[in-house]
Amino acid sequence: MSRRYDQSTTTFSPEGRLHQVEYAINAINNAGTCVGIMGRDSVILAAEKKQLSILLADPKSSEKMYKIDDHICCVVAGLSSDASLLINEARLTSQRYLYGYQEPMPVESLVQDICDYKQSYTQYGGLRPFGVGFLFAGWDKHNGYQLYQSDPSGNYSGWLAATIGENNPAGKSLLKSDFEENLDTRSCIKLAAKVLSKTMDSTDPSAEKMEFLILSADEETGKVSQRIMPDEELAEILQELQQETATEGDA
Repeated sequence: MSRRYDQSTTTFSPEGRLHQVEYAINAINNAGTCVGIMGRDSVILAAEKKQLSILLADPKSSEKMYKIDDHICCVVAGLSSDASLLINEARLTSQRYLYGYQEPMPVESLVQDICDYKQSYTQYGGLRPFGVGFLFAGWDKHNGYQLYQSDPSGNYSGWLAATIGENNPAGKSLLKSDFEENLDTRSCIKLAAKVLSKTMDSTDPSAEKMEFLILSADEETGKVSQRIMPDEELAEILQELQQETATEGDA
């Protein structure tokens, strides 16, 4: 039955479903896991780095983490080519707002604009939905730290902690049991590393297979910083996490 209704994004099935949008969401679920956690003084984004071939040259920049503006960044899961187009659109929208109003664009306003753009690709013939999901992290003077998730349908929602990509049900289950509000930055990093360790295909998690970004802000000056964690610092966190896990197992 679904084959009669999955050729177009503009045709609903008798069950009220848009199959092409659901297929786009499935493309996200086949991508590497991404995690976002909002803490007391920062937002942490983390992602699994998948090595497709040992013959590929090392990338010169991150393929999962992107800076949209000084106060907004994101992590992506899905088709990287689709992500590049949407990220360029987000950067352009943010700079237009800055030029017009002489202040940074509110985080939720930017997310809403991009989701409106994504939704338009599910409404007109001859287009297909974007096969990519986002976790947006940012800070503004209106709402402080924020974390949003969006999908190909154009929906978005705010989260304290979220995960997208492959094995995300297992990641969400762990976040539900271990997440607490107002965690400090180090605790958020350890929790994100724990989630990735559980959802990755590899049995030996290492710093080379993960990528972490820390977004923090000075609330007095409004200056926001974005920092990619070096492998050495991440390896120290993973070692500490393994020791804690071993101690809990002995107990």
